[in-house]
Amino acid sequence: MPQNHIPEGEEREFKTIGSAAIDGAPIAYIIVLAAVVTVLAYVPFSITLGSGKGMPLSQSIYPLLGWVLGSWAGALASGIGAFIGIFLAPHTAGSVPVISLWGAAIASFAAGAMGSNPKRKYWYLGLTVLFAIELAVYAYLAIARNGIPINTFILGAFIDWSAVFLFVLPTRTLFARLISSSDIAKVAIGIFGGTWMICGLAHLSQVAFTYYLFNWPEPVWNMLIPIIPIENAMRGLSGLVIGTGVISGLRAINLVKPKEAIY
Repeated sequence: MPQNHIPEGEEREFKTIGSAAIDGAPIAYIIVLAAVVTVLAYVPFSITLGSGKGMPLSQSIYPLLGWVLGSWAGALASGIGAFIGIFLAPHTAGSVPVISLWGAAIASFAAGAMGSNPKRKYWYLGLTVLFAIELAVYAYLAIARNGIPINTFILGAFIDWSAVFLFVLPTRTLFARLISSSDIAKVAIGIFGGTWMICGLAHLSQVAFTYYLFNWPEPVWNMLIPIIPIENAMRGLSGLVIGTGVISGLRAINLVKPKEAIY
């Protein structure tokens, strides 16, 4: 056939048949990242007041799993890893393990919903309603039921309400664009901001339940005001270090990208 021959007929697209997948993410990816969550559950980076148990380093990569795998697959991987971690690393399982599982799953799910898939572009609205209800419940329990001053609540719940605002505002899509950027410096910025936001939302999703159970008094609120933002910043920094390395590595080896990934 002459080299300058122009093919005729309809253009066709060929795809290779891949392995079993969940929501576009290969099951093998889910298993590997769930194992990473389990391993990091052994490493405490802070202490939960009242229970004496540590918060696991795995919290800092829950958002990463959503960005790498997508909402459903990321939530599944985080949930499986956190569930196994409850038994293998009980010192970081939290006071109420089922609440820890909920926090892990919702963090990865919300992170995956930051993407630009046209079929899922309104998912963030449903999540926003959920987070707004949780914040309202938290405020009611603290202010109306337990008499915590409003200014104390605002300061003590800073990472919670700031995360909701960051998720509602265009910062959500800004962080997603930065994470998908080819500039690794922008990726790092997006990971830090996204981890702060998503971990704040995960904290809100858990604290609405734990506060109902434990009702810590105003002196504890005052003590937590400077501590909680530092803890969340630590999650952001560790998420930045781990996430930048993981995303750089995935790009370098040209691994097949899950369908709903945003990196």
